[in-house]
Amino acid sequence: MSTLTTEQLVAAQKAGVETSFVFLNKAFEGIEKLAELNVQAVKSTLAENQEFAVKALSAIEPQETFSQHSILAQPAVERVQSYWHHVFEIVSSTQADFAALAEAQGKQFQSDAQSFIDDLTKNAPAGSESVLAAWKTFITSATETANSAYETAVKTARQAVETAESNLDAASTAKRTRQAVVPVESDAKQ
Repeated sequence: MSTLTTEQLVAAQKAGVETSFVFLNKAFEGIEKLAELNVQAVKSTLAENQEFAVKALSAIEPQETFSQHSILAQPAVERVQSYWHHVFEIVSSTQADFAALAEAQGKQFQSDAQSFIDDLTKNAPAGSESVLAAWKTFITSATETANSAYETAVKTARQAVETAESNLDAASTAKRTRQAVVPVESDAKQ
């Protein structure tokens, strides 16, 4: 084995380790964003509960307490929808980062594998052409299979994102429709 080939293997291993840490850092960025969102949601909920408790304790009539509770219910639904919308955005962003990194890594792997085979071909002893042809065929087949699997995974991920987006849009539309209908209904009852 030539020194060039050994150097390529070491470089490939080093690149693999570096890529692993890039993926880990992206994952922790996503986790950090989710943690910040959760802390913000808990703080907001505590503040609202504190405000409700103060109003409930200062109420003279029990009906006042119940009316306060119903007033808080609608904004709570909106906050939950907003929370899950933010979660979706964070997850989608992290998934997009992963997909971009995976695509770049796949292209780099293909380039490195082709370069490795080319170097082996240049440094191969006479009579090893059939073995090298088999290696080239194997690498080509493996690359095509990996590309196909990657494309399928990307299409599936895109479909999942599109489905989630359409569900969020449908939920928002339904909410707006309910809000538009409620005033009409209350006007009709009067």
